[in-house]
Amino acid sequence: MTERIHPNPARPSKFEDRYRLYLDESGDHVFRETNEIAHRYLCLLGCWFRNPDYMEFHEALESLKTRHLPHHPDDPVVLHRDDMINARKAFKNLRDDAIRTKFDAELLQVIQAAQFKVVAVVIDKHELRRAYDEAASHPYHLGLGFLLQRFAGYLNHINRVGDVMGESRGGKEDRLLKESYTRVFERGIWMTEGHAFQSALTSRELKLKLKTANIAGLQLADLLGHPVKHWVLNHFGHIREEPAPFARRLMQAVETKLNRHLYDGRVEGYGMVLFPKK
Repeated sequence: MTERIHPNPARPSKFEDRYRLYLDESGDHVFRETNEIAHRYLCLLGCWFRNPDYMEFHEALESLKTRHLPHHPDDPVVLHRDDMINARKAFKNLRDDAIRTKFDAELLQVIQAAQFKVVAVVIDKHELRRAYDEAASHPYHLGLGFLLQRFAGYLNHINRVGDVMGESRGGKEDRLLKESYTRVFERGIWMTEGHAFQSALTSRELKLKLKTANIAGLQLADLLGHPVKHWVLNHFGHIREEPAPFARRLMQAVETKLNRHLYDGRVEGYGMVLFPKK
């Protein structure tokens, strides 16, 4: 991994001053002739933490696992939304309604107490192809570009630096994400030039870690990706559906953490982006 000598050494960059963006996806990057929510929309969701806040979140999450799941440091339980919902694998304990109720309540408390910001970028692949045809940019490149634009903008505003970590899926997906990151870092995107990213980001390369690495930030992004995507689509009128009870409570805990305009508090365009909009 290539760490850079930062171009502005006066910018605070000690461990306690640094930030990290953790990202995950909901949906896929393939263009399909379908209106199925799972395939029409790609969501790249990012959560960023200041390092000391992240350490607190990591410890709280590990403590939660130890209390409710067969969690051992040598074989840690990694939170995965689908397995949790369906009470599979390490989450079989959650088939007991009493345990499920207590686990869900404490997980929400951990997320509510944590200090972080969220950005969800949803790419409507159907509208993207309709509007731009063969000239349409790759959904990964667009989604990651919008996400990095907001992260770098925040860091530049508060005069701090940070880096970015995603989950490794291997093969083509890793290559696409890495190429998209490098392109944005070097050339910029839309109205933001490359130097705005280079001044904020400490690494020229996207960091990728396997799910088994037990990265708390990646687990959080995995838990939030699907419900936040549906929340964004509801907001913009692309779907009309009530969230499941836990997803509704999760959004109540997360909504205040959505990235906002630093002066007027706007969320649209800052904490949530839909592209292209009809």
